[in-house]
Amino acid sequence: MVSADQLGFSFRPPERRVWSVSELVAAVRAHIDREYGDSWVEGEISNFRAHDSGHIYFTLKDASSQLAAVMFRSQARLLRFRPENGMQVIARGRVTIYEERGQLQITAEYLEPKGAGALQVAFEQLKARLGAEGLFDAARKKPIPALPRRIGIVTSPQAAALRDILNVLGRRHRTANILIFPAQVQGEAASFEVGAGIRYFNGNTNVEVIIVARGGGSAEDLAAFNHEGLARIVAASTIPVISAVGHETDFTILDFVADLRAPTPSAAAELVIRSHQEVQQQSEGLRMRLGRAMRYRLLVGRQSLVGLAQHRAFVRMMDAINRRQQKLDDLVYGMEHHQRKLLDRQRRKLERVAAAIRHYDVRYRLENIHKQLHSRVGAMASAIRAVLLQRRSRLDQIAAQMAALSPLAVLDRGYALVFDASGNLLKDARQVSPGDQILARLAHGELIAQVKRRSNSE
Repeated sequence: MVSADQLGFSFRPPERRVWSVSELVAAVRAHIDREYGDSWVEGEISNFRAHDSGHIYFTLKDASSQLAAVMFRSQARLLRFRPENGMQVIARGRVTIYEERGQLQITAEYLEPKGAGALQVAFEQLKARLGAEGLFDAARKKPIPALPRRIGIVTSPQAAALRDILNVLGRRHRTANILIFPAQVQGEAASFEVGAGIRYFNGNTNVEVIIVARGGGSAEDLAAFNHEGLARIVAASTIPVISAVGHETDFTILDFVADLRAPTPSAAAELVIRSHQEVQQQSEGLRMRLGRAMRYRLLVGRQSLVGLAQHRAFVRMMDAINRRQQKLDDLVYGMEHHQRKLLDRQRRKLERVAAAIRHYDVRYRLENIHKQLHSRVGAMASAIRAVLLQRRSRLDQIAAQMAALSPLAVLDRGYALVFDASGNLLKDARQVSPGDQILARLAHGELIAQVKRRSNSE
Protein backbone atom coordinates (compact mmCIF):
# COMPACT_ATOMS: atom_id res chain seq x y z
CA MET A 1 0.00 0.00 0.00
CA VAL A 2 1.45 3.31 -1.04
CA SER A 3 1.26 6.18 1.48
CA ALA A 4 0.32 9.76 0.75
CA ASP A 5 3.83 10.90 1.48
CA GLN A 6 5.16 8.46 -1.13
CA LEU A 7 2.88 9.91 -3.72
CA GLY A 8 4.07 13.48 -3.03
CA PHE A 9 1.02 14.82 -1.22
CA SER A 10 1.32 16.68 2.09
CA PHE A 11 -1.80 17.20 4.26
CA ARG A 12 -1.50 19.65 7.13
CA PRO A 13 -4.39 20.87 9.21
CA PRO A 14 -5.22 24.60 8.60
CA GLU A 15 -3.70 27.00 11.00
CA ARG A 16 -6.29 28.33 13.37
CA ARG A 17 -6.29 32.08 14.01
CA VAL A 18 -8.21 33.39 16.93
CA TRP A 19 -9.34 37.03 16.61
CA SER A 20 -10.21 39.29 19.45
CA VAL A 21 -13.48 41.12 19.03
CA SER A 22 -11.73 44.47 18.67
CA GLU A 23 -9.29 43.09 16.09
CA LEU A 24 -12.04 41.57 14.01
CA VAL A 25 -14.24 44.68 14.15
CA ALA A 26 -11.24 46.86 13.26
CA ALA A 27 -10.32 44.62 10.34
CA VAL A 28 -13.84 44.62 8.98
CA ARG A 29 -14.05 48.38 9.48
CA ALA A 30 -10.83 48.92 7.54
CA HIS A 31 -12.15 46.81 4.69
CA ILE A 32 -15.47 48.59 4.57
CA ASP A 33 -13.83 52.00 4.81
CA ARG A 34 -11.76 51.17 1.73
CA GLU A 35 -14.64 49.78 -0.32
CA TYR A 36 -17.44 52.17 0.74
CA GLY A 37 -15.65 55.40 1.54
CA ASP A 38 -18.05 57.50 -0.61
CA SER A 39 -21.54 56.05 -0.88
CA TRP A 40 -25.03 57.34 -1.63
CA VAL A 41 -27.88 55.76 0.28
CA GLU A 42 -31.62 56.37 -0.09
CA GLY A 43 -34.06 55.59 2.68
CA GLU A 44 -36.71 56.79 5.11
CA ILE A 45 -35.69 58.57 8.31
CA SER A 46 -36.77 57.05 11.61
CA ASN A 47 -35.63 57.33 15.22
CA PHE A 48 -34.44 60.87 14.56
CA ARG A 49 -32.63 62.46 17.51
CA ALA A 50 -30.85 65.82 17.66
CA HIS A 51 -28.26 65.90 20.44
CA ASP A 52 -27.35 68.98 22.50
CA SER A 53 -23.85 68.73 21.08
CA GLY A 54 -25.18 69.54 17.63
CA HIS A 55 -24.78 66.00 16.25
CA ILE A 56 -27.86 64.30 14.81
CA TYR A 57 -28.59 60.57 14.88
CA PHE A 58 -31.18 58.69 12.86
CA THR A 59 -31.90 55.44 11.06
CA LEU A 60 -32.27 54.95 7.31
CA LYS A 61 -34.65 52.12 6.43
CA ASP A 62 -36.47 50.61 3.51
CA ALA A 63 -38.93 47.73 3.25
CA SER A 64 -36.48 45.04 4.44
CA SER A 65 -33.40 46.62 6.07
CA GLN A 66 -32.22 49.52 8.15
CA LEU A 67 -28.91 51.31 8.61
CA ALA A 68 -27.82 53.55 11.48
CA ALA A 69 -26.68 57.04 10.48
CA VAL A 70 -24.93 59.92 12.17
CA MET A 71 -24.20 63.45 10.99
CA PHE A 72 -21.75 65.42 13.04
CA ARG A 73 -22.21 69.07 13.99
CA SER A 74 -19.82 70.50 11.39
CA GLN A 75 -21.99 69.08 8.59
CA ALA A 76 -25.36 69.29 10.40
CA ARG A 77 -25.13 73.06 10.84
CA LEU A 78 -24.91 73.43 7.05
CA LEU A 79 -28.29 71.76 6.50
CA ARG A 80 -30.88 74.14 5.09
CA PHE A 81 -33.78 72.01 6.37
CA ARG A 82 -34.58 70.04 9.51
CA PRO A 83 -34.75 66.26 9.02
CA GLU A 84 -37.92 64.66 10.39
CA ASN A 85 -39.16 61.11 10.93
CA GLY A 86 -40.87 59.71 7.84
CA MET A 87 -38.96 61.97 5.44
CA GLN A 88 -37.51 60.19 2.39
CA VAL A 89 -33.90 61.36 1.90
CA ILE A 90 -30.70 60.63 0.03
CA ALA A 91 -27.55 60.59 2.18
CA ARG A 92 -23.97 60.74 1.00
CA GLY A 93 -21.21 59.65 3.31
CA ARG A 94 -18.77 57.03 4.49
CA VAL A 95 -20.01 53.55 5.47
CA THR A 96 -18.13 52.31 8.50
CA ILE A 97 -18.37 50.23 11.66
CA TYR A 98 -19.06 51.84 15.02
CA GLU A 99 -16.52 49.82 17.03
CA GLU A 100 -18.15 50.37 20.44
CA ARG A 101 -21.18 48.35 19.40
CA GLY A 102 -19.83 46.64 16.32
CA GLN A 103 -22.67 48.28 14.40
CA LEU A 104 -22.69 49.11 10.70
CA GLN A 105 -23.49 52.79 10.13
CA ILE A 106 -23.06 55.57 7.65
CA THR A 107 -21.43 58.84 8.65
CA ALA A 108 -23.41 61.28 6.52
CA GLU A 109 -21.74 64.38 5.14
CA TYR A 110 -24.60 65.54 2.91
CA LEU A 111 -28.36 65.06 3.12
CA GLU A 112 -31.10 66.13 0.72
CA PRO A 113 -34.84 65.47 0.65
CA LYS A 114 -36.05 63.09 -2.02
CA GLY A 115 -38.31 64.79 -4.54
CA ALA A 116 -37.86 68.37 -3.21
CA GLY A 117 -34.91 70.70 -2.88
CA ALA A 118 -33.42 71.36 0.53
CA LEU A 119 -34.07 75.08 0.22
CA GLN A 120 -37.74 74.53 -0.51
CA VAL A 121 -38.14 72.12 2.41
CA ALA A 122 -36.35 74.53 4.73
CA PHE A 123 -38.59 77.34 3.48
CA GLU A 124 -41.79 75.37 4.11
CA GLN A 125 -40.64 74.22 7.55
CA LEU A 126 -39.66 77.72 8.69
CA LYS A 127 -42.84 79.20 7.22
CA ALA A 128 -45.00 76.70 9.12
CA ARG A 129 -43.13 77.25 12.40
CA LEU A 130 -43.19 81.07 12.27
CA GLY A 131 -46.81 81.04 11.12
CA ALA A 132 -47.75 78.92 14.13
CA GLU A 133 -46.03 81.48 16.38
CA GLY A 134 -48.23 84.25 14.92
CA LEU A 135 -45.46 86.22 13.17
CA PHE A 136 -47.53 86.37 9.96
CA ASP A 137 -50.78 87.51 11.61
CA ALA A 138 -52.34 90.61 10.07
CA ALA A 139 -53.21 91.94 13.54
CA ARG A 140 -49.54 92.49 14.43
CA LYS A 141 -48.64 94.28 11.20
CA LYS A 142 -48.09 98.03 11.51
CA PRO A 143 -49.72 100.55 9.13
CA ILE A 144 -47.53 102.27 6.56
CA PRO A 145 -47.51 106.10 6.95
CA ALA A 146 -49.06 107.88 3.97
CA LEU A 147 -46.45 110.66 3.58
CA PRO A 148 -43.27 109.66 5.42
CA ARG A 149 -40.68 112.42 5.69
CA ARG A 150 -37.71 110.05 6.23
CA ILE A 151 -37.41 106.65 4.53
CA GLY A 152 -34.75 104.05 5.37
CA ILE A 153 -33.58 101.64 2.65
CA VAL A 154 -31.55 98.49 3.35
CA THR A 155 -29.95 97.20 0.14
CA SER A 156 -26.73 97.00 -1.83
CA PRO A 157 -25.53 100.42 -3.05
CA GLN A 158 -24.74 98.87 -6.44
CA ALA A 159 -28.14 97.21 -6.83
CA ALA A 160 -30.40 98.21 -9.70
CA ALA A 161 -33.28 97.97 -7.23
CA LEU A 162 -31.91 101.01 -5.37
CA ARG A 163 -31.81 103.10 -8.55
CA ASP A 164 -35.40 102.12 -9.36
CA ILE A 165 -36.58 103.16 -5.89
CA LEU A 166 -34.75 106.49 -5.99
CA ASN A 167 -36.12 107.29 -9.45
CA VAL A 168 -39.71 106.66 -8.37
CA LEU A 169 -39.34 108.60 -5.13
CA GLY A 170 -37.74 111.52 -6.93
CA ARG A 171 -40.57 111.65 -9.44
CA ARG A 172 -43.43 111.34 -6.92
CA HIS A 173 -42.20 113.30 -3.90
CA ARG A 174 -38.86 115.12 -3.96
CA THR A 175 -39.19 116.37 -0.38
CA ALA A 176 -38.79 112.90 1.14
CA ASN A 177 -35.42 112.28 2.86
CA ILE A 178 -33.72 108.96 2.04
CA LEU A 179 -31.27 107.12 4.32
CA ILE A 180 -29.45 104.12 2.82
CA PHE A 181 -27.88 101.33 4.90
CA PRO A 182 -25.45 99.40 2.63
CA ALA A 183 -25.77 95.63 3.00
CA GLN A 184 -25.07 92.48 1.05
CA VAL A 185 -28.23 90.99 -0.41
CA GLN A 186 -26.79 87.61 -1.42
CA GLY A 187 -24.57 85.09 0.28
CA GLU A 188 -24.01 83.76 3.78
CA ALA A 189 -23.53 87.18 5.40
CA ALA A 190 -26.51 88.85 3.70
CA SER A 191 -29.11 87.98 6.34
CA PHE A 192 -26.89 89.31 9.14
CA GLU A 193 -26.13 92.59 7.34
CA VAL A 194 -29.79 93.19 6.43
CA GLY A 195 -30.77 92.48 10.03
CA ALA A 196 -28.10 94.91 11.22
CA GLY A 197 -29.59 97.59 8.95
CA ILE A 198 -33.06 97.13 10.41
CA ARG A 199 -31.65 97.29 13.95
CA TYR A 200 -29.72 100.45 13.06
CA PHE A 201 -32.80 102.29 11.79
CA ASN A 202 -34.75 101.23 14.88
CA GLY A 203 -32.13 102.49 17.30
CA ASN A 204 -30.30 105.43 15.74
CA THR A 205 -32.57 107.34 13.35
CA ASN A 206 -36.06 108.72 13.18
CA VAL A 207 -37.09 107.10 9.89
CA GLU A 208 -40.81 106.41 9.57
CA VAL A 209 -40.64 103.35 7.29
CA ILE A 210 -37.95 100.84 6.19
CA ILE A 211 -37.66 99.25 2.74
CA VAL A 212 -35.63 96.04 2.32
CA ALA A 213 -34.90 95.80 -1.42
CA ARG A 214 -33.30 93.33 -3.81
CA GLY A 215 -33.86 92.40 -7.44
CA GLY A 216 -34.95 88.99 -8.67
CA GLY A 217 -32.88 85.81 -8.63
CA SER A 218 -32.89 82.08 -8.08
CA ALA A 219 -33.97 80.38 -4.88
CA GLU A 220 -30.32 80.15 -3.83
CA ASP A 221 -29.84 83.89 -4.48
CA LEU A 222 -32.84 84.77 -2.29
CA ALA A 223 -32.01 82.24 0.46
CA ALA A 224 -30.69 84.98 2.77
CA PHE A 225 -34.22 86.39 3.08
CA ASN A 226 -35.51 83.02 4.34
CA HIS A 227 -33.32 83.26 7.46
CA GLU A 228 -35.12 82.74 10.78
CA GLY A 229 -33.01 85.32 12.61
CA LEU A 230 -33.80 88.00 10.01
CA ALA A 231 -37.50 87.16 10.22
CA ARG A 232 -37.51 87.68 14.00
CA ILE A 233 -35.64 91.00 13.67
CA VAL A 234 -38.28 92.25 11.23
CA ALA A 235 -41.09 91.07 13.51
CA ALA A 236 -39.53 92.93 16.46
CA SER A 237 -39.06 96.18 14.52
CA THR A 238 -41.02 99.13 15.92
CA ILE A 239 -40.83 100.82 12.49
CA PRO A 240 -43.00 99.45 9.62
CA VAL A 241 -40.98 97.30 7.20
CA ILE A 242 -41.75 96.86 3.49
CA SER A 243 -40.35 93.79 1.74
CA ALA A 244 -39.33 94.50 -1.86
CA VAL A 245 -37.34 91.35 -2.63
CA GLY A 246 -37.33 89.64 -6.02
CA HIS A 247 -40.02 89.70 -8.66
CA GLU A 248 -43.76 89.39 -8.20
CA THR A 249 -43.63 85.58 -8.39
CA ASP A 250 -40.81 85.28 -5.81
CA PHE A 251 -41.81 84.70 -2.21
CA THR A 252 -39.54 84.70 0.83
CA ILE A 253 -40.10 84.44 4.59
CA LEU A 254 -39.40 88.18 4.75
CA ASP A 255 -42.49 88.80 2.57
CA PHE A 256 -44.75 87.06 5.08
CA VAL A 257 -43.34 88.65 8.26
CA ALA A 258 -42.96 92.20 6.88
CA ASP A 259 -45.74 94.75 7.43
CA LEU A 260 -46.23 95.11 3.66
CA ARG A 261 -45.02 93.10 0.67
CA ALA A 262 -44.27 94.91 -2.58
CA PRO A 263 -44.08 92.82 -5.78
CA THR A 264 -41.02 94.78 -6.99
CA PRO A 265 -38.67 97.46 -5.61
CA SER A 266 -40.31 100.06 -7.88
CA ALA A 267 -43.70 99.07 -6.55
CA ALA A 268 -42.37 99.53 -3.00
CA ALA A 269 -41.52 103.14 -3.82
CA GLU A 270 -44.98 103.61 -5.30
CA LEU A 271 -46.59 102.14 -2.18
CA VAL A 272 -44.51 103.95 0.42
CA ILE A 273 -45.34 107.47 -0.70
CA ARG A 274 -48.16 109.05 -2.64
CA SER A 275 -47.68 111.70 -5.31
CA HIS A 276 -48.57 115.38 -4.92
CA GLN A 277 -51.52 114.90 -7.26
CA GLU A 278 -53.00 112.16 -5.06
CA VAL A 279 -52.56 114.32 -1.97
CA GLN A 280 -54.26 117.25 -3.69
CA GLN A 281 -57.10 115.05 -4.87
CA GLN A 282 -57.60 113.69 -1.37
CA SER A 283 -57.47 117.19 0.09
CA GLU A 284 -60.09 118.37 -2.39
CA GLY A 285 -62.27 115.39 -1.54
CA LEU A 286 -61.94 116.12 2.17
CA ARG A 287 -62.79 119.79 1.55
CA MET A 288 -65.93 118.81 -0.34
CA ARG A 289 -66.93 116.34 2.37
CA LEU A 290 -66.36 119.00 5.01
CA GLY A 291 -68.52 121.47 3.09
CA ARG A 292 -71.33 118.94 2.76
CA ALA A 293 -71.06 118.09 6.45
CA MET A 294 -71.20 121.76 7.42
CA ARG A 295 -74.24 122.38 5.23
CA TYR A 296 -75.92 119.35 6.74
CA ARG A 297 -75.16 120.54 10.26
CA LEU A 298 -76.54 123.99 9.44
CA LEU A 299 -79.69 122.42 8.01
CA VAL A 300 -80.14 120.29 11.12
CA GLY A 301 -79.51 123.32 13.34
CA ARG A 302 -82.00 125.41 11.38
CA GLN A 303 -84.62 122.68 11.67
CA SER A 304 -83.95 122.42 15.38
CA LEU A 305 -84.27 126.19 15.74
CA VAL A 306 -87.59 126.14 13.86
CA GLY A 307 -88.79 123.40 16.16
CA LEU A 308 -87.80 125.38 19.23
CA ALA A 309 -89.43 128.51 17.85
CA GLN A 310 -92.70 126.58 17.59
CA HIS A 311 -92.54 125.59 21.26
CA ARG A 312 -95.51 126.75 23.36
CA ALA A 313 -93.35 128.92 25.63
CA PHE A 314 -91.91 130.84 22.68
CA VAL A 315 -95.32 131.06 21.03
CA ARG A 316 -96.73 132.71 24.17
CA MET A 317 -93.78 135.10 24.27
CA MET A 318 -94.23 136.00 20.62
CA ASP A 319 -97.94 136.62 21.28
CA ALA A 320 -97.07 139.00 24.13
CA ILE A 321 -94.54 140.80 21.93
CA ASN A 322 -97.07 141.06 19.09
CA ARG A 323 -99.72 142.49 21.44
CA ARG A 324 -97.30 145.12 22.74
CA GLN A 325 -96.26 145.98 19.19
CA GLN A 326 -99.94 146.39 18.28
CA LYS A 327 -100.48 148.61 21.32
CA LEU A 328 -97.46 150.68 20.33
CA ASP A 329 -98.89 151.08 16.83
CA ASP A 330 -102.20 152.21 18.34
CA LEU A 331 -100.44 154.77 20.54
CA VAL A 332 -98.45 156.16 17.61
CA TYR A 333 -101.56 156.34 15.49
CA GLY A 334 -103.49 158.08 18.30
CA MET A 335 -100.72 160.62 18.79
CA GLU A 336 -100.58 161.40 15.09
CA HIS A 337 -104.40 161.73 14.95
CA HIS A 338 -104.41 164.10 17.95
CA GLN A 339 -101.69 166.23 16.36
CA ARG A 340 -103.63 166.46 13.13
CA LYS A 341 -106.79 167.51 14.98
CA LEU A 342 -104.87 170.14 16.94
CA LEU A 343 -103.32 171.54 13.80
CA ASP A 344 -106.69 171.62 12.04
CA ARG A 345 -108.25 173.48 14.98
CA GLN A 346 -105.46 176.03 15.03
CA ARG A 347 -105.67 176.47 11.28
CA ARG A 348 -109.43 177.11 11.44
CA LYS A 349 -108.87 179.58 14.25
CA LEU A 350 -106.26 181.29 12.15
CA GLU A 351 -108.65 181.49 9.25
CA ARG A 352 -111.31 183.04 11.47
CA VAL A 353 -108.83 185.58 12.75
CA ALA A 354 -107.73 186.38 9.24
CA ALA A 355 -111.37 186.89 8.19
CA ALA A 356 -111.98 189.19 11.17
CA ILE A 357 -108.86 191.17 10.33
CA ARG A 358 -110.15 191.82 6.88
CA HIS A 359 -113.09 193.79 8.47
CA TYR A 360 -110.72 196.31 10.14
CA ASP A 361 -108.99 199.03 8.22
CA VAL A 362 -106.95 200.40 11.08
CA ARG A 363 -103.38 199.42 10.79
CA TYR A 364 -102.76 199.59 14.47
CA ARG A 365 -105.52 197.13 15.18
CA LEU A 366 -104.18 194.87 12.51
CA GLU A 367 -100.70 195.07 13.95
CA ASN A 368 -101.94 194.17 17.42
CA ILE A 369 -103.91 191.29 16.09
CA HIS A 370 -100.86 190.20 14.14
CA LYS A 371 -98.74 190.26 17.26
CA GLN A 372 -101.35 188.30 19.22
CA LEU A 373 -101.58 185.80 16.41
CA HIS A 374 -97.81 185.45 16.25
CA SER A 375 -97.67 184.95 20.00
CA ARG A 376 -100.39 182.36 19.98
CA VAL A 377 -98.81 180.53 17.07
CA GLY A 378 -95.54 180.42 19.00
CA ALA A 379 -97.34 179.15 22.08
CA MET A 380 -99.13 176.58 20.00
CA ALA A 381 -95.89 175.45 18.41
CA SER A 382 -94.28 175.18 21.87
CA ALA A 383 -97.28 173.21 23.10
CA ILE A 384 -97.08 170.92 20.09
CA ARG A 385 -93.34 170.38 20.65
CA ALA A 386 -93.98 169.64 24.32
CA VAL A 387 -96.69 167.16 23.42
CA LEU A 388 -94.46 165.57 20.80
CA LEU A 389 -91.59 165.31 23.27
CA GLN A 390 -93.91 163.80 25.85
CA ARG A 391 -95.23 161.30 23.33
CA ARG A 392 -91.70 160.46 22.15
CA SER A 393 -90.59 159.88 25.73
CA ARG A 394 -93.57 157.64 26.30
CA LEU A 395 -92.82 155.80 23.07
CA ASP A 396 -89.18 155.26 24.13
CA GLN A 397 -90.38 153.93 27.49
CA ILE A 398 -92.73 151.48 25.80
CA ALA A 399 -89.95 150.40 23.40
CA ALA A 400 -87.57 149.85 26.34
CA GLN A 401 -90.25 147.86 28.16
CA MET A 402 -90.78 145.74 25.06
CA ALA A 403 -87.03 145.20 24.71
CA ALA A 404 -86.86 144.22 28.38
CA LEU A 405 -89.71 141.78 27.88
CA SER A 406 -88.02 140.19 24.83
CA PRO A 407 -86.91 136.58 25.67
CA LEU A 408 -83.67 137.08 23.82
CA ALA A 409 -82.81 140.13 25.93
CA VAL A 410 -83.61 138.17 29.09
CA LEU A 411 -81.34 135.38 27.93
CA ASP A 412 -78.54 137.82 27.04
CA ARG A 413 -78.59 139.07 30.63
CA GLY A 414 -77.56 135.62 31.85
CA TYR A 415 -80.98 134.10 32.41
CA ALA A 416 -82.06 130.76 30.98
CA LEU A 417 -85.29 128.99 30.06
CA VAL A 418 -85.46 125.57 31.72
CA PHE A 419 -87.66 122.79 30.31
CA ASP A 420 -88.39 119.33 31.63
CA ALA A 421 -87.92 116.12 29.63
CA SER A 422 -91.35 116.63 28.00
CA GLY A 423 -90.50 120.16 26.85
CA ASN A 424 -92.63 121.99 29.46
CA LEU A 425 -91.31 125.27 30.80
CA LEU A 426 -90.31 124.92 34.46
CA LYS A 427 -91.44 127.64 36.90
CA ASP A 428 -91.21 125.71 40.16
CA ALA A 429 -88.47 123.38 41.48
CA ARG A 430 -91.19 121.05 42.65
CA GLN A 431 -92.07 120.22 39.05
CA VAL A 432 -88.98 117.95 38.84
CA SER A 433 -87.41 115.28 41.01
CA PRO A 434 -83.80 114.25 41.59
CA GLY A 435 -82.57 112.19 38.63
CA ASP A 436 -84.85 113.93 36.09
CA GLN A 437 -83.27 115.29 32.94
CA ILE A 438 -83.72 118.99 32.17
CA LEU A 439 -82.91 121.23 29.17
CA ALA A 440 -81.60 124.76 29.71
CA ARG A 441 -81.97 127.19 26.78
CA LEU A 442 -79.27 129.91 26.97
CA ALA A 443 -78.69 132.99 24.85
CA HIS A 444 -76.24 130.91 22.80
CA GLY A 445 -76.88 127.17 22.75
CA GLU A 446 -78.43 124.64 25.08
CA LEU A 447 -77.38 122.54 28.07
CA ILE A 448 -78.68 119.12 29.06
CA ALA A 449 -78.37 118.38 32.78
CA GLN A 450 -79.62 115.99 35.41
CA VAL A 451 -81.22 117.12 38.69
CA LYS A 452 -79.05 116.09 41.65
CA ARG A 453 -81.19 117.62 44.37
CA ARG A 454 -83.73 120.42 44.74
CA SER A 455 -84.60 123.02 47.31
CA ASN A 456 -88.28 123.41 48.15
CA SER A 457 -87.82 126.65 50.06
CA GLU A 458 -90.40 129.31 49.12
